Parts: sequence; structure tokens; C-alpha cells
Amino acid sequence: MRRTSKTLAAMALTTLATSGVTAAGAGPAAASAEVLLPHPGPDGLVWVEEWTGDGGVASGGAWSGLPTVLTVACEGGGTVRVTMESQRTEVAAFSVDCPAGAAGVGSVTMEAGVVRPGSFSVRVDASAESVRWALTVTQPE
Repeated sequence: MRRTSKTLAAMALTTLATSGVTAAGAGPAAASAEVLLPHPGPDGLVWVEEWTGDGGVASGGAWSGLPTVLTVACEGGGTVRVTMESQRTEVAAFSVDCPAGAAGVGSVTMEAGVVRPGSFSVRVDASAESVRWALTVTQPE
């Protein structure tokens, strides 16, 4: 499959989810003049531009022949705990400090093959509902 088709398919399958909270009870933060993470470009599988509180993403389209990079940026005081699963196996877990008034950034690079072909999910658990975060999942060629 061509890289562009794979990326478009993955972006089309991307869904934001909040665990235990209905869509009416949670949602993206108001648009901010400050972007936490820029669009990942053609290497991107997922881009969550902005979200507050707990949330995550599920997607398809990962390829095992490339490394996978998961990056999360956040701000607002507190922390976020980030976990990534590929085919029901945890492949990454880390925390990011989210200072008030500035962005904290955390990232992990997984070698080719760690993220298996097909679907994956990323969960972000925020220490407070006011923590604003963004994430990208990329597979640089």
C-alpha cells in the first residue's frame, strides 16, 4: 500500500475517546493561539491537535517495517500518564510533566516491529481535567 493511502486511511479511522465520560460531558478545549504540537506531516498516523482531561485515540494503519514515534505535549499544571497498545500488548508507557504557562513534552521511539501491523491505541490519563494536551504518532521513513 502506498504511504499516502496508509496515512489517509489511518487518519480516517482516528477517533477520540474518553473513558467513562459521555461525549456531552467532555470535549476538546477551546481553540488556543498556542499549538502544543504541530501537524506531523506525511509521516503522521495520528494527530490530536488539542484535548483536555483524560482521553485517547485508536487508529489503524501502522506498519511494522518502520519505527514508531509517540509524542505528547501538555500544559496547565499536573501530569499526564501515556500508554500505547498495539494488538492488545502495551508497547510504550511514560509520564509528562505539564507545567502551568508552558508546554512539557515527552516522546518515545519504538524500533521497527514493536508496533505490529494494523490497529493501535493511545491512552492519556491527566491528573486534572484542566490539563491540555496534544499527541502525534508518526512512522518516519
